[in-house]
Amino acid sequence: MKKPFNWMVLLCFLLAYNGVDAVSNQPYRTAFHFQPPKNWMNDPNGPMYYKGVYHLFYQYNPYSAIWGNITWAHSISYDLVDWVHLEHALSPTEPYETNGCWSGSATILLDEQPAILYTGANSENQQFQNLALPKNRSDPLLKDWIKSPHNPLIAPVDDIDPSNFRDPTTAWLGQDRLWRVIIGGEIGGSGMAILYRSEDFVNWTRSKSPLHLSNETGMWECPDFYPVSINGSNGLDTSVQDGLIKHVLKASFKEADHYVLGSYIPGTDTYSVENNFLSNGSDMRYDYGKFYASKSFYDSGKKRRILWGWIIESDSEADDTTKGWSGLQSIPRTILLGESGRQLVQWPIKELEKLRTKQVSFDDVDLKSGSLFEVPGITAAQADIEISFRLSGLKEAEEMNASWNDPQFLCKENNKALGKGAIGPFGLLVLASKDLTEQTAVYFRVFRNQYDKYVVLMCSDQSRSSQREGLEKATYGAFVDMDPLRETISLRSLIDHSIIESFGGNGKACITARVYPKIAINQEAHLYAFNNGSMDVRITRLSGWSMKRAQVVPIQKRRKSPID
Repeated sequence: MKKPFNWMVLLCFLLAYNGVDAVSNQPYRTAFHFQPPKNWMNDPNGPMYYKGVYHLFYQYNPYSAIWGNITWAHSISYDLVDWVHLEHALSPTEPYETNGCWSGSATILLDEQPAILYTGANSENQQFQNLALPKNRSDPLLKDWIKSPHNPLIAPVDDIDPSNFRDPTTAWLGQDRLWRVIIGGEIGGSGMAILYRSEDFVNWTRSKSPLHLSNETGMWECPDFYPVSINGSNGLDTSVQDGLIKHVLKASFKEADHYVLGSYIPGTDTYSVENNFLSNGSDMRYDYGKFYASKSFYDSGKKRRILWGWIIESDSEADDTTKGWSGLQSIPRTILLGESGRQLVQWPIKELEKLRTKQVSFDDVDLKSGSLFEVPGITAAQADIEISFRLSGLKEAEEMNASWNDPQFLCKENNKALGKGAIGPFGLLVLASKDLTEQTAVYFRVFRNQYDKYVVLMCSDQSRSSQREGLEKATYGAFVDMDPLRETISLRSLIDHSIIESFGGNGKACITARVYPKIAINQEAHLYAFNNGSMDVRITRLSGWSMKRAQVVPIQKRRKSPID
C-alpha cells in the first residue's frame, strides 16, 4: 500500500529534528538495533503491517530496568530501521491482568480491522487470554486501544495449569470460516500448543486435542505457527493453507527458540511433524545464541515473513540498573524455507543496508596457517561485514567421531578458537582489542564424518570477549547444512557495540552473542579475519561497511498536532 504523504512528511520531520543519539555515551548501547530509550524490554508482541505503517509492540517496564509492571509499549516505522515511540498501547488496569499485560499477537480480521490477543495475569498468577481492538481503525498509527468488555475471553479450566497458559499466536482462518489460535501450555509435563476455534473472535471453544505436543520439552512459551512455501521466494499470510507449503511450529523453551516442520491438515486441525522437538538428535533453532520469545508476522506490503526476537542481556541486574536499560530486539529478519526443504533460512531485512557507509572490500586474500588479517577503514564497533571462504585440502579434514552430535559442546571443548585443527578454526575476531586480550571469535571448523561427508561447524566464542568479571561468557555452536566441496563458506556479522548477530551459510545457521568489552569499545575496537587451522584458507570476497545510527524518536506525548 502506498504510504500516505502526510504521514511520511510528519515522520521525516520528527526524525530530522527529534532523533536521539543511539549510544548516548554508553559503550554498550546499540546504534541500529531496536530498543526503548530506557528501562526493561523483553518479548516482541503483535508486530504487523497496517495501512503502510509497521507496528512493533513489546513487553516493557515503564519504571525500571528490571522485569515488572509489564505493559505493551508501542513503536512505529515506515522501514523497520528508523522508529518513533508512541505512548503505551496496553497497561494493566483490570483484575484479570493485575500482574501484567503479557505476550500475545496481532491478527488482521476479515474487515481489515487489527485485533490483539494477549495474556493477562492476575494477582495469583492465573493467566487469561484477552482481546483489544483499536479505538480508531482509520488511524494508521493505531495510537489508542480498547480492551473488550468480554475479557477475559479464554480462562484456564479443567486440566490446564493456570500458571502455564499464555502467549496466543496470530490467528488463522479456516475454510469453514472459523478462526483458530494456539496458546502455549504444559499439561502432565508435556509442552503443547492448545488449539481454540471461534466464529466471532470473542467466543472461543477448545479443541479436544492440542495441535501438537511433546513430552521432551516442558512449557511452551510464545508459540508461533505459520506456512512457508516449498519452492517460492515470498512469505505467506498466516491463513494460507493450500499449495506447495509446509507449516512451521515454533516454541520457546530451555532459553532457546526451537522449531519443527510439518504438514497441517485444515479439515481435521491435525499437524504431522517431520521430526519432533528434541527427538532423534533433532534440535532445529532459529538462533543458537541469545535469541528468545520471537514473533513473526506477514508483511503484506512486500510479501515476506519477518521475524523478531528478544535479545536478553548477559550482564547482571545490578549492571542493568546502572545502565538504566535492559534488553533489545534482534535485527528484523526475513524467514523462508531453505532449498533443501529441511530447514529455515534467515537474513537481515534489505532496508538495513541504507545504514551502510564507508565500504571496504578485498578479493582473493590468502589466509596462511596461523595468520591474522585486520580489516581496515571501517568502524569496527558498528559494522556490517560479509566474508566468504574457499577451502583447499579438504581431504585433510579431521575425522568426526560419531558421538559428536552437540555443536555447542564441540565449540566449547574442541580447542576453541585458539586451538589448531586441520581445517579451521577460521573466521572473524570481532570487537577485539589491539593486543587481542579481548576478542569474540565467530568461526568455522570442517570435519569428515564416517560416511566421508563433510560437516561444517559454526561457533561463537565469547570466553575472551571482556576482561570484566561477573559476565556470562558463553560459547555457542551450530552445524551448517552445506557441502564445502561445492559451496564457499559464507559469514555475515552485524556488529553493534554489545551485540553480534552472525549468519552462516547464507542464513542456514544463526548465532547471536551479547558481549561487553572493557577495552575494545568504540574507536578502540578492531576487526580481524584469522586462520588457526593447519591448512591454508582463501578469502574469496570480503566486504565491510561502517554503519550509521538508526534514527529513533522519543515517545510522542498527546497534544494537538498533525498526528491527532
